[in-house]
Amino acid sequence: MTHVQHQPRVAWDGARAFVRAATRHNFAEFSRRVRDRLGPDVQEQLIATRDYLIASGIWDDGDRYPMDVEAGKWRWRLQDLLQARPDLAGAIVDLTAESFEL
Repeated sequence: MTHVQHQPRVAWDGARAFVRAATRHNFAEFSRRVRDRLGPDVQEQLIATRDYLIASGIWDDGDRYPMDVEAGKWRWRLQDLLQARPDLAGAIVDLTAESFEL
């Protein structure tokens, strides 16, 4: 039996997980895992997300707006990636789960 994954759901769950991981103390480890599974370009985008969130001061004032904006961007990035490379769905699902474990 073939397991079919709903790409928009995979992208949305991944987007939220990636942005959450960008705010965690173990970001470097998660970033390496992203590079290993999705490539250096995706890792660079993740690092840019972390830099943006730091610059926006989310740790200072608790404003979630920058995180929501970044999650929206990641949803589209991951959806585009999945459309071009559907074989990466499993990697995104795994990274989503791992973001909770780190």
